[in-house]
Amino acid sequence: MTITRRSILGAAPVLAAGTLLGGGPALAQGRSAPLRVGVIPILAAAPIYIAEKEGWLKQAGLTLAVTTFESGPNMIQALASGTLDVYVAGVAPLGVARAKGIDVTVVTATSVEENVVVAGPKLARFAEKGVAPAEVFKRYRESAGTPARLATQPLGSVPNTTLQHWLWEVAKVDPKDVTIVSMGIDATQQAILAGAVEGGILREPAISIVTGRNPAIRIMALGAEMFPSQPGTVVAVTRALLDREPETVQAIVTGIVRAVDLIAREPDRVAPIVEGALGKGLVDTATIRRALASPATRFTADPRPIVEPTAAMQRYQVKIGALDREVPLDGLFEPRFYERAVAGK
Repeated sequence: MTITRRSILGAAPVLAAGTLLGGGPALAQGRSAPLRVGVIPILAAAPIYIAEKEGWLKQAGLTLAVTTFESGPNMIQALASGTLDVYVAGVAPLGVARAKGIDVTVVTATSVEENVVVAGPKLARFAEKGVAPAEVFKRYRESAGTPARLATQPLGSVPNTTLQHWLWEVAKVDPKDVTIVSMGIDATQQAILAGAVEGGILREPAISIVTGRNPAIRIMALGAEMFPSQPGTVVAVTRALLDREPETVQAIVTGIVRAVDLIAREPDRVAPIVEGALGKGLVDTATIRRALASPATRFTADPRPIVEPTAAMQRYQVKIGALDREVPLDGLFEPRFYERAVAGK
């Protein structure tokens, strides 16, 4: 099931999935401890917050203890230490995790094609209509005397991987025209707003925030252009949780599926929930509403379409040195919980 602001596919079976949280074997009433959830504070994490706020997880006997992280690779360290049960972030770092013997399984997606390239004012003025990106970066370097600095998350993350793929494989940018600067999500947003870098990778709601504050900041490339069918944020669980509490995993996935459907049907209803979770008093509901309608926003709960793109992304990570070798993806994805959710069984 893929959902954008312009289309809803398979809404009826998604609505039927709610029966899983209403009773029967999917309930996780026996769990007393909160689920330890790691989250990257981006719009793609909205479904987990919505599922909690709407009461679906509580109805299933679940409470959450949420910890935010600056990037997926940072969250992998928490997974390795055994301090997380659930991972809500980009799929690419999970290849690194598996290479290190960390047994995690993707049970649902939340979004795809969410990473976009944003050009700050100094770079955007060279991005005239019809000018190829490689020429834009060349003109900037020739004018400024230095390469354009692009901020993104650390090597091994989805943002870093998609940026490099776009620069070198799609746009064919000359490496001497660009410098990639590694920093966290909040730092990237602030650096672009302050002009400390010429651009970078952003996801919603940061895109709506920075373009709202400075209209001279522009989207330079959308996610599908950067990496076709770009796999984005997923929900993964530890092997221990999967084996011992399948009903808990089912409740999480069903909640995510219902939340993705609700976002598409009633964005005005969910915007305050998302603002409360991600805004922290710094982002108003109107900005969140714009982010939900953004061309960079594409929610989806179905993990099956991202299996092959994830393999392609992993191959590219090997090429750029983020991974030493390809890791077999057998067992990384478990779609049966999603399939049961949409079937209402």
